[in-house]
Amino acid sequence: MALEGEYLGMPVAIDDLDVANQEFYTHCASGELHLQYCPACDLLRYPTTTACPWCARADYEWRPVSGRGTIYSYSEIHHAIQPIFRQYAPYLLVLVQLDEQIDKPFEYDGLRINGNLAKPSGELADPDLVRSVGIGTRVKVVMHEMGGGMALPLWCVDDEAEQPESPWRYAIE
Repeated sequence: MALEGEYLGMPVAIDDLDVANQEFYTHCASGELHLQYCPACDLLRYPTTTACPWCARADYEWRPVSGRGTIYSYSEIHHAIQPIFRQYAPYLLVLVQLDEQIDKPFEYDGLRINGNLAKPSGELADPDLVRSVGIGTRVKVVMHEMGGGMALPLWCVDDEAEQPESPWRYAIE
């Protein structure tokens, strides 16, 4: 059975054939970030896949991860394609390198997961917050309930972590 919910008023549906993504978003609804783990090569992976990208084995388990990491890269969106996002522009799509599995299986590899920058409440970040973060900012996951037993992982500034004095930002103006 397909999972159905909504994000910012837009419908979200995950087909019943997409078992791995259904499991991922269902785990998010529990309030914790879980990733696929390959018992054959002892590595986590994201995004969800039908086989391990490192050893090609199809079997996997779900393992909880800390949900903490560092902004590895980002895109600052000023022109929202979806009308609902216009009220939040500029907003950030961040690529977060999780604290787990840095430089594995090879140097410069790691677990990286994308999502929008949000406030701790799960609302998208306001322009002042968007301008205050950059590459190197420490973040933690916050789940946004979508209904239908699913939640979407978003990222907020980790107030408990030591932050860089001035995170690196792309030159915009």
